[in-house]
Amino acid sequence: MDIQLKPRPWYRKYLYHLLTGIAFLAFAVYAIVLSLGPRQLKIDAEEYKIINVAEAPFMEYVDVEGLVGPIQTIRLNAQENGYVERIVAEDGAMLQVGDTILVLSNPELLRTIDEEQAEWENQQRNYREQEIEMEQRSLTLRQQALDAAHQMASLEKTLRQSREECRMGIKSKAELEVLEEDYNYQRRKVELQLQSLRHDSVCTLLKREMVEANRKASMRKLSRSADRIHNLAVCATVAGQLSFLNVTLGQQVASGTSVGEIKVLTEYKVRASLSEYYIDRITTGLPASIQYQEQKFPLRISKVVPEVKDRNFTCDLVFTASKPSNIRLGKSYRVQIELGKPEAALIIPRGDFYQHTSGRWIYRLSPDGHTARKTPIEIGRQNPQQYEILSGLQPGDRVLVNGYDKLGDIEELVIK
Repeated sequence: MDIQLKPRPWYRKYLYHLLTGIAFLAFAVYAIVLSLGPRQLKIDAEEYKIINVAEAPFMEYVDVEGLVGPIQTIRLNAQENGYVERIVAEDGAMLQVGDTILVLSNPELLRTIDEEQAEWENQQRNYREQEIEMEQRSLTLRQQALDAAHQMASLEKTLRQSREECRMGIKSKAELEVLEEDYNYQRRKVELQLQSLRHDSVCTLLKREMVEANRKASMRKLSRSADRIHNLAVCATVAGQLSFLNVTLGQQVASGTSVGEIKVLTEYKVRASLSEYYIDRITTGLPASIQYQEQKFPLRISKVVPEVKDRNFTCDLVFTASKPSNIRLGKSYRVQIELGKPEAALIIPRGDFYQHTSGRWIYRLSPDGHTARKTPIEIGRQNPQQYEILSGLQPGDRVLVNGYDKLGDIEELVIK
C-alpha cells in the first residue's frame, strides 16, 4: 500500500541562499553602524607617552650644534718676492711673537739695496759740500761787512777831523764836501753789505733746513731698504699655533702671497650655523649657553654673518665666564641660543604628534583615562623641548604625544 509523502517546504530549496543573504545583510548593518559611530582602536598605555598639560615658564631658544675654533686667525703674507731658502717652523708649531717661520732669498733685492746704499753715500757727500760752501760764503760776507764797517769808522773819524780843520780854516770847504760824499757812499755801501749779510743768513738757514730734510728723507729711504732685507724672513706677528704652511723649499713666492695661518689660542669661540628663519632674531649680544657634564657654561653672540648659504647663516659666540676644561679646537657642543625671556605659558613636551597632525589636533584622555579622542588645538611658539598651547587644552588635561605613526586617523582610542 502506497504511503503519501508530505511535500517539502519551499524555503528548504533556498535555505543556503537565505542564510547567505541574512549574513551579508547583518554584515552590512554592522558596517553602517561602525561608519556612523566613532572609529575605535585599543592600545596599551605602557607603549605610549601620556603627559599632563601644565602651565610653566616657557623660554624660546634655538638648539644648534657649535664648533669650537680659535678666537682669531691671523693670515701670514710674504712682504717680499723671493725663493723659499729655509723653512724653520712646521705645521702645528707653537710660536711666540717674532719667531722665524721661513726665510726667503732674493739676490736682486740685495743688489738693489747695495746700489741704494752707494747712492745714499754720494748724497751725504753732496750735502756736506753744500754745507761747507754755505759756511764759506757766510764767512766771506761777514769778513766783507767787517772790513766795510772798519773803513766806515775810519772815514767817520777822518770826516770829523776834516770838519774841525775846515772850521779852523786849514781845509777848504770843497775838500770837506768831497770827504762827505765819500763818507755817504761808504755808509750806503756798508748798509747794503749788512743787508746782504742778513739776507744770506736767512737763505743759509733755509738751505740748511732743506739739506737736513733731504738728509732725513734719504736716511728713511735707506732704512726702508734695510728693512726689506728683514722682510725676507717671515716671522710670527702674534703668539699662537701655526695651523698650516703652504710653501715648499725652492718655491718662488710673490709679494703679498699668503703662506700660512696662525691661530690665536688665548681664547676660543664657538661658530654655529642656523636656519635663515632666525636671521631677523639673532643679533649680537644675545645670551646662550652650553650644557656639558651637568654644568652650564654661558656665552654671548659676538658676531653675526648675515650672508645666507644653503638656507643657513652663521654666528660666532664667545664665553663670558668659565669654559669646559677639555675644550679644544674642532670639538662640537650643543648650544642653546636664547631668543627671549622666560614667560608663563601652557606647555606640553615635544613629540611625534606634531609631524603627523601638523599641530592641528592631539589625542586627549577622558577624565577616567579609559579613552582618548581627537581634540583640535592651536600651537604657538616652540623650542627644542616644548610647544606652547594657545587653545584646545586646559591645565591638568592628559594627552598622548607619541606613537602617532601607528594610530593612523582613528577618532577614539580605548586605553587598556
